[in-house]
Amino acid sequence: MDALTQLAAGFATALTPMNLLYAAIGVVLGTAVGVLPGLGTSMTVALLLPLTYALEPTSAFIMFAGIFYGGAYGGSTTSILLNTPGESSTVVTAIEGHLMAKSGKAAQALATAAIGSFIAGTLGSTLLVFLATPIARLAVELGAPEYFAIMVLAFVAVTATLGGSRVRGFASLGLGLAIGLIGLDPQTGQQRLTFGIPQLIDGIDIVLVAVAVFAVGEALWIGAHRHRAQDRLVAPGRPWMSRDDWKRSWKPWLRGTALGYPFGALPAGGAEIPTILSYATEKRLTKRPEEFGHGAIEGVAGPEAANNASAAGSMTSLLTLGLPASATTAVMLAAFTTYGIQPGPQLMTHEPELVWALIASLFIGNTLLLVINLPLAPVWAKLLRIPRPYLYSGILFFAVLGTYSLNAQPMDLVMLVILGVLGFAMRRYDLPVLPLIVGVVLGPRAEMQLRRALQLSDGSLTVLTSSTLTLIIYAALALVLLWPLIRVTHRRLAARRPDGATDTSHR
Repeated sequence: MDALTQLAAGFATALTPMNLLYAAIGVVLGTAVGVLPGLGTSMTVALLLPLTYALEPTSAFIMFAGIFYGGAYGGSTTSILLNTPGESSTVVTAIEGHLMAKSGKAAQALATAAIGSFIAGTLGSTLLVFLATPIARLAVELGAPEYFAIMVLAFVAVTATLGGSRVRGFASLGLGLAIGLIGLDPQTGQQRLTFGIPQLIDGIDIVLVAVAVFAVGEALWIGAHRHRAQDRLVAPGRPWMSRDDWKRSWKPWLRGTALGYPFGALPAGGAEIPTILSYATEKRLTKRPEEFGHGAIEGVAGPEAANNASAAGSMTSLLTLGLPASATTAVMLAAFTTYGIQPGPQLMTHEPELVWALIASLFIGNTLLLVINLPLAPVWAKLLRIPRPYLYSGILFFAVLGTYSLNAQPMDLVMLVILGVLGFAMRRYDLPVLPLIVGVVLGPRAEMQLRRALQLSDGSLTVLTSSTLTLIIYAALALVLLWPLIRVTHRRLAARRPDGATDTSHR
């Protein structure tokens, strides 16, 4: 009850007219930058940081939280409508969301994203109130072997469930891991796969890769097949979710929340892993597997819920441990130190008014996001009625603009073209795109955790199976990889039984 009392006091602070105004400003700004590829929420918070020095710390962080949550939702809009992820955490949403939009269900995809974001964000913020300390304690206890096992689980879960061929899935994953290796070796400082180009020393930004493979690759594919496709207006579809849409979405919302919050709370977590695992989970559990790859609403509802729940989880890691789980929370950590505040276990004791007002603002920001964005879903859907030549010209324009804004380097535009051609080739030869993105995002992180684990054990591989959690994860991985062989063996054994012999004779 003490937590509820403090939360009520936080609402009293956050609902003052000025703080409510800053929350609304943050939500609108966050949604806007989420829509524009390349302009991430971390960049927005960093740009606004010098402008907020004159504000009270509580007001500044309420606005930052609004930007954080707004960006988590805003990136899904272009992912669904234009197949152009505004944030790396919305890459998974583009897979089924854009297919829904192309089939005239853009409004439903945007609606399930908005409602799922609201539900997951609200549940995640509620978990932040009651479970912040236990989750933080668990995050501290996990070591490098556990983090590495979780990332390997993400690799295999996605690669084994996407596409019609596991060989193509692992080929795509290999491409992503190779792209993730570009840059400096984190241990030795040696250049890897840079080909002597100085601009590649820092690696390739994940947003650049996502925009190139999804947006540019899609535009090239449409251009190459323009003579086959009818250049017609796409009907925006119904402006609201049907009863069947609700029935198919509510369980993915809850499952996405259950995956997103704990991963967001892990210092090495982030939103990418839970959105990937959520998509793989929904594809496994769906009663309509034939719709995946053609626009399944579960493939939008689950990852979007995981995305926003992980945002609440990352706030848990920041406030209770002082450890940022994402680029945006890293900038917010810098903002805390600028105000002379040290996030960590003592923050709730030393700055209770700030902490609980910030937590209360998460509930307020979620409500504002729903109120602002849900009525706009049919309006956004009408963007698809733009003729294809103009639509994809606009997509390429914003892709180039967003990519150049990352580092203001012409080399990024060259990489945009090269990776765009790669995205086109992957569509041509039916290679799934998501394993490539997973490899780029998680490859460097998995390498870092593996090296850290081996350093702690003096090179002994037994450290990778030194805990119960790692053993459980690797057992699950073995089952996933061996399941096709087990199923085939079971069928052959069943065919040798007397009833199986009888069936054969009848044929």
